[in-house]
Amino acid sequence: MVWRYISTVLLLLVAIIGLSTSAQAQNENKRLITVYDRGVTQVFLTSEKTLGAALKAKHIELDARDTVEPSRNEELVASDYKVNIYRARPVVVVDGVVRIKTVSPYQTAKQVAKDVGITVYDEDMTTLKPLTDLITDGAGLELTIVRAKTVTLDLYGKTTEVRTQQQTVGEMLKEKNITLGSKDHVSVPKATPISNGMPLRIWREGKQTISVDQAIPVASHLIYDADRPIGYRAIQSAGVPGNRSVTYELEIKDGVEVSRIEIANILTRNPTSQTEVIGIRNDGAGLTKSKGAQFWTDSKGISHRETYYDLNMAVVMQSCGQGGHYSVRPDGAKVDGQGYIIVAANYSYYPRCSIVETSLGPAKVYDTGGFAARYPNGFDLATDWSSADGI
Repeated sequence: MVWRYISTVLLLLVAIIGLSTSAQAQNENKRLITVYDRGVTQVFLTSEKTLGAALKAKHIELDARDTVEPSRNEELVASDYKVNIYRARPVVVVDGVVRIKTVSPYQTAKQVAKDVGITVYDEDMTTLKPLTDLITDGAGLELTIVRAKTVTLDLYGKTTEVRTQQQTVGEMLKEKNITLGSKDHVSVPKATPISNGMPLRIWREGKQTISVDQAIPVASHLIYDADRPIGYRAIQSAGVPGNRSVTYELEIKDGVEVSRIEIANILTRNPTSQTEVIGIRNDGAGLTKSKGAQFWTDSKGISHRETYYDLNMAVVMQSCGQGGHYSVRPDGAKVDGQGYIIVAANYSYYPRCSIVETSLGPAKVYDTGGFAARYPNGFDLATDWSSADGI
């Protein structure tokens, strides 16, 4: 009787273990999806190849105007995803006398305005709030744009259109960081109220002045994806460079410039950041701490002897305009502000600041070393593998 009972228990245990193993095998190739949709959270497993197909299989209906982050075309390669669905809703855009009704899923004023073909500048004021006239407009949001006034500014001989919410010329000059010297003149009194489109001229008696446009580079926001292979690099959202107008006072003697003093510095356009996704999944071909050294062949068929070193790179970073800034990505490779791995190479073969291929992804040449004589195609990759102290 006892043996019969023990046999029954053993059979039950075997069945439970078998069911558990079967369930595990079924879920091995599935992705965990967490969806946030209008305050409701859904969690499910899927074996679909794209996010859009996974949502459709789960019967989550999407309108053509709805926005999904990540996008519906996102290829499912990671083990889990967090998904935000922004539902399109009525929006009324009020831009002066212009009133536009639309349906938009976007969450910020600039995104909503861009969606209907309206440009919003940094100096414009925007308000996004619930609609109050529910009978006429229905439930939704109202975007109100209060435009900044434009001024055609002739600053020391260079004409620029600037925007401001300030009330007087003096307040605008202060806002734009324009400091007037004893020999400077303004075409109207500082207390003059600013009107839209008004011309304004500033000049200096005596010494010569010059204005120069300086580009403000796009700031890169880098996302390192351990599910993407090394070498994968994609722009998730593009950035736009900014611009700054800098005015100098020049002193010329006998036709030669003997001094240059900055007297005005105006930001005419803010840069927008750029988001890039960089893959760091090492499938075995990439250099590792345990390998120490290896030979790796690039896409042009050139074989490179790769090694790694761990030093503070702040000094060599000055050479390519990085200002000493660098960081350590999750796999330990040291990278510059654009996500390029810092490498040492033979300058005769690979000039300073040139872009090269390595087994850990695209790199930029910042340094050189004694190894370059013996291995002219060799690369020494900067890593944090020795001390793991982040420098």
